[in-house]
Amino acid sequence: MNETISQILQKLYDVQTDVVLTRPDAKFGDYATNVALQLAKPLGRNPREIAEEIAGELREAGEFSEVSVAGPGFINVRLSDRALLALAKKPAIASRQGQTVVIETNNPNPFKAMHIGHAMNSIVADGMANLLEESGATTHRVSYHGDIGAHVGKSMWAFLRYVDGDGSKLEQVSKTERNSLMNTMYAEGARAYKADDQAKSEIDELARQSFSREDPLYAAVYDTVFAWSFDGIAENLERLGNQPVERRFLESEADGRGVETVRAHVPDVFEESDGALVFRGSKYGAFDNAFVASNGRGLYAARDLGLMQLKNEAYHPNKSFIVTAEEQRDYFKGVIAAAGLCLPELAEQTLNVSTGMVKLSTGKMSSRSGDVVTISWLFDQIASAIRERGGDPTDEVVAGALRYAFLKVRIGGDIVFDINE
Repeated sequence: MNETISQILQKLYDVQTDVVLTRPDAKFGDYATNVALQLAKPLGRNPREIAEEIAGELREAGEFSEVSVAGPGFINVRLSDRALLALAKKPAIASRQGQTVVIETNNPNPFKAMHIGHAMNSIVADGMANLLEESGATTHRVSYHGDIGAHVGKSMWAFLRYVDGDGSKLEQVSKTERNSLMNTMYAEGARAYKADDQAKSEIDELARQSFSREDPLYAAVYDTVFAWSFDGIAENLERLGNQPVERRFLESEADGRGVETVRAHVPDVFEESDGALVFRGSKYGAFDNAFVASNGRGLYAARDLGLMQLKNEAYHPNKSFIVTAEEQRDYFKGVIAAAGLCLPELAEQTLNVSTGMVKLSTGKMSSRSGDVVTISWLFDQIASAIRERGGDPTDEVVAGALRYAFLKVRIGGDIVFDINE
């Protein structure tokens, strides 16, 4: 594209200039350039008029399905399908030859079913991993999951009420019913936690038990639902067309290392506040965040410090990529800033890539309210639509449609999903 614009500039104005392309919001196009603004002063002309002339030539080039001019002279373009296919066929540049990278390609928590928000993150991360491999890097796909803490307590509260002392009741739940039951149980626990002080106290205790699982009934129910969760995750990732991960990290593995790191850096990095150990992230463009709770338990941020160390010990990577939703960007800015002070080499190798959010037409999805679209439901709906049009809705076809829908959006851009369409 740079070459095409450069040729147009040579043809129209007999000038040579560096053409800088940026990625605008997806609704405006695939690329944008302000080259008309750069040329306005040397040519002594209105930049908007220059932009319209360049846009006219671009429309004739055949590489773009849409060309528009915005504001004082910005040019937005959307690549044609033919141009996209041509780019896809170009051999990759081995820019990362000799490097080792780790990328978290999926991070859904167990005890609730994967939804399409998880699908978006997983597809984007898997696509990034494919590109990293094509660029010559030795690429390790890993995953990270929360097997302890508050969300487990909420789910276990509802499941223990469901089994009513008889863990064998879960054996009667068919495979096709598991996802729905997990979502229902988690939503019930989340609602009870918010609405009922007695339930909140019970859930806090069950969350604490997730670290030890000493009670036989608790352990039996936990192990069953844990296994359901990861069976479902593996099945969904295969349906989405993702490559399998080579290692699954758990929060319970990272917790101790993270807490130990935080305690070793008080007061030089972390400070005590009402019994908790806090990092003043506001000094680093993030927000103040507790890494260790007042009860001595590690929180998410401490576990992420522990995970950095586990991944480094396992792979010694040049870069470690964490792919999350945009809403977690400031959180990870704080975690990486804290790591820069106590684990500087690991902070240097860690990069958080923020994707957009997948939202329902009615607003943000929430596992707490049960207002989610599961991957299995989405596959069924797309397959049904394909059948109605006389097509053959194999999982490969459905997965291809989903991957295209998510990957065509600029990283960081949101997708609004209307379940009625």
